[in-house]
Parts: sequence; structure tokens; C-alpha cells
Amino acid sequence: MQDQTRREFLALTAAVSAAGLVAPAGFGMRLAAAQDTAPAGGGDAAAAGKVVRIGLVGCGGRGSGAANDSLTANPNVRIVAMADVDLAKARAARDALKEAHGARIEVTDERIFGGLDGYQKICDLKDVDLVLLATAPGFRPIHIAAAVAAGKHVFAEKPVCVDTAGYHVCCAAHDLAKKQGTAIVTGTQYRRQPSFIEGIARIREGMIGEVVGMTARYCSNGIWYRERQPGMSDMEYQIYNWMHFIWLSGDQIAEQAVHNIDIVHWVMGGPPVRCFASGSRWNRPADSEMWDSISCDYEFANGKICSFTGRHWPNSDNQLDNIVYGSKGVAYLRAFDGGTQIYDHAGKELFSIKGNLGAAYRQEHKELVESIVAGKPIVELRQTAESSMMAVMGREAAYSGQIATWDYMVNTSKLDLMPKVVKIPGDAPKPFVRKPGEYRLQ
Repeated sequence: MQDQTRREFLALTAAVSAAGLVAPAGFGMRLAAAQDTAPAGGGDAAAAGKVVRIGLVGCGGRGSGAANDSLTANPNVRIVAMADVDLAKARAARDALKEAHGARIEVTDERIFGGLDGYQKICDLKDVDLVLLATAPGFRPIHIAAAVAAGKHVFAEKPVCVDTAGYHVCCAAHDLAKKQGTAIVTGTQYRRQPSFIEGIARIREGMIGEVVGMTARYCSNGIWYRERQPGMSDMEYQIYNWMHFIWLSGDQIAEQAVHNIDIVHWVMGGPPVRCFASGSRWNRPADSEMWDSISCDYEFANGKICSFTGRHWPNSDNQLDNIVYGSKGVAYLRAFDGGTQIYDHAGKELFSIKGNLGAAYRQEHKELVESIVAGKPIVELRQTAESSMMAVMGREAAYSGQIATWDYMVNTSKLDLMPKVVKIPGDAPKPFVRKPGEYRLQ
């Protein structure tokens, strides 16, 4: 398997920046609910309204799920290539998708790529119009940059970055995609769920009066952990058990809770000014870098505070909802299929709508493909990069015990978690748990 080195990464991102260099995003650059559309562009077949040909990068549960959602939502898509660091996993995913969707899976064995460079092989295929990116999040900026540089349309799972370096790569890729007319839609499915869209629209219209603040929670019992298999090198093991290493997952606040943090971004109209955070670690396996909990107070330019709580505690109650407090009422934006309910301060229900998360997963792929075919590609990477960076900001504030400001994190921070060399088999960064007072803002 070939190396994925820092030199290759820098060369790739430099090419993206040269074609569409952007300054770091500032506070409140746009309302988060807005979507940019780029001039018509991209692959010829897609632009002509014919079949949209997809290459899948990352063939685990989320990658296979994204492929299935696109196939279910769009009769005019075909899967034509697949890649995963684990070649056997890619083949198994191909077979499962073919069983479900038959001839629409046009992936021969020669079109299945294993190893760390599989994403580039897919980007090099001339007949691939759209690339679905669903590997461990630490690789997402590299893969987005490669796909955009190759002129591909992109679906990128959340989060889109786990550090400041990745954030800047995403900002450059967003602008280049707009310039060249290629789409980038991200896996923030609540933005396609009517219960959130309609609920936040009514908040914006003043149903609960002036927004005073909000809470967001991603509190669950735990997360998977994969035991090291015999013969694995350190790098193989960390990629295999990627959730537990910060350079790959970004910790729970980035990998999972970015959904809730994205709702905060959406409701408040952009990223915060500063963040104060804390957290704990009691229950993780010895070699896991993750904390058990992180709690953040995000302060916005108008002085309003939005509080986030995330945790994995065994035998505890789950809570994944978002609550917006207003001068005239309260809005409950509930996770999954919970829907939205809005009440005035006397307890009278003002608005209610059911949720359907499964439909939202499919809708994001439907809108993506329809925008490609219509020649009006959606480009929404920057808003998801900002939400991802909010998660990074909260994590770093908790890890260090310091107040993290948005200005520092996007304009001064040198946080860059990607190892100098990523090689299989090979060495990997030595795991360590960040301790407040010892660890400092990078």
C-alpha cells in the first residue's frame, strides 16, 4: 500500500488554494441556512442530465449507507467505483449493494481499490462524476481537496475537518468548487429535515420572540471500540479503531455532536466569538484518547450564550435534543424522528411537526444530484467547515482549560493533527490523553 505523506497533502492543498484561495471565514459571514450555488460545471454526463456516475470512498456502514441513500433517492445514479483501505470490506460492500440494487452497481473487481491511495484512483477516473466521501474524518480535507481539484462533484460526510489546517483546506475547496461549478453537499441531514427547517423558520419569524439562548445535547451510553487484531502495525490499528484517536475522529464532539453544534450555528446565524469548556475522562479504554464528556458555553457577538453538553456514560439516560429559549416561548428541536414543538411561556402549543430522519438522509442526496443535473450545483462546504471548527474549538477549550476564541482558532492556531507520514504498515502517533493545564491551545 502506498504512503499518504504530508508532502503529498501540502502539494494537493496548494493546488486547490492556487486555483481558489480564500481568507479564513469570519464571524457571521452568512446565515447558516443559506446555500451557495455554483455556475454549471462538472462532469459532462451529469451536466447533460444523463446518468450520474458515483465513486464511493469509504465502504463502512456510513459509506454504504450514503451509497444506498443516493441509489434509493435517485433513479439516474450508478455506482461505478469503490475504495477502502480494507479491500475485502470494499468488495463486501459492493456485493451487498449489488444484491439490493442489481445492475445499477457497475463495479467490477478492477474498479475496487484498496489502500490509502484508493481515493486518488477514484478521482483519476474520467467517468466518475460524483465522489461520496465517508472515511474516518481526519482524512476528509485531503479527500475533498483531491476530488475538487479533479473537477468532481462531492458528497462529504460530517465532520469535514478535525483541526485548523483541515478547516482552511475546506474553505479553499469551497471557493474552488463555486468557481469551477462543482457541487459539495455535506452529511448534515437535519438541514434537509422539515421538522428542523420549519421549526427554525418560525424561530426566525419571531414565534418565540427574541432568541435568548439555547442548549444542545449529544448524550449517549457509549461508542464502539475495536480490539487490536494480531499482526496489525500501529497505523493499521489506529485506522481500524479510528474513533478513539483524535487525529482521525476529532473526539465525540466533532465526530458525532457536530450535528447539534451545526444546529447552534444554524439558529445563531454563524460561529461564536469565544468558547469556555470543560470535561472529564473516566471510562475509556486505556489506549483511547477520547474524553467521556465535554461541555461548552459558546458566546456569540451579541453576548448570547449557547450551551452544549456531550458525553458517553454507561447506564445513563440518552438526550440528543436542542432547545431554543426565546423572550416569548421555547422551541424544542428534537433529534432523529422526534420532530419540533414550539410553546409559549404559558405552555400553549404554537407549532408542531413530526420528524423523519430516514427521509432526510435520502433528501440530501436527492438535492445534490438534482442540483448537478440542473446545472445549479449546491456548494455548502463552508457552513459545515464552520460547524466542524466550532466542535474543534470546543474540544480544544476543554482539553486545555483555556478560553478559545474564533479569531484565534481560525487566524492564529497552528493545530494540524495529521501525522507527517501515514503508511501501512507503519508507525502512528503515540496515543496520549490531553490534560488541562499541561496541554495548551495549539
